[in-house]
Amino acid sequence: MSQITARLSDELTTSLDAAAAKLRRPRAEVVRQAVEYYLDDFEDISHAIEVLHDPADPVLDWEEVKRDLLRLD
Repeated sequence: MSQITARLSDELTTSLDAAAAKLRRPRAEVVRQAVEYYLDDFEDISHAIEVLHDPADPVLDWEEVKRDLLRLD
């Protein structure tokens, strides 16, 4: 397992300590879990952005969709 060092503001460290105390976990475990969650979200967001930039994906016109859904013709 690798070890990293990060500098955190006093405010962030205080919040981290409070979360660790509430969870009854060491700081390192809270940080590790937070990074895991962040990276999972990052992967999901990166995939969503790729899909949005896909030129083969059709772009829908909101007014047309609304008209079709509400049958306002």
